Amino acid sequence: MKRLALILLAIFVLNSCSPNDDMPSYHLEVLPVESFTVPASFDMNQNYQIKVKYKRPSDCHFYQGIYYEKSGQTRTFGVQTTVLEADYCKALEEDPIEVTFDFLCTPGNQYYTFRFYKGEDENGNDLFEEVTIPVTY
Repeated sequence: MKRLALILLAIFVLNSCSPNDDMPSYHLEVLPVESFTVPASFDMNQNYQIKVKYKRPSDCHFYQGIYYEKSGQTRTFGVQTTVLEADYCKALEEDPIEVTFDFLCTPGNQYYTFRFYKGEDENGNDLFEEVTIPVTY
């Protein structure tokens, strides 16, 4: 009896872990920043709202947040989206969408270099627009 219960449990567990073909497939994609608004300078220990505009390429692109990478005094930004992999996706020609995120200016930096993702060149290399923002104490 225990053996039968164990076999049934194993079948149930293996069946519940099998991939479901009915679930939609998706992937993550970082979209280019169309434009941005940053302050001319930062004051130490102050929080700032950074504005970013981007365009959705299709109605299957859904905003997930800001892609953020930190390296020394350099901060790299892009717009992270989830892309639904479906045959019915339609290309969009919309006005750019504006989103904001908070940035805290922390002690120890004389400046920050912000790199905004602008897409890829014809060879597939990432392109960025950079702006250096001084920190005032």
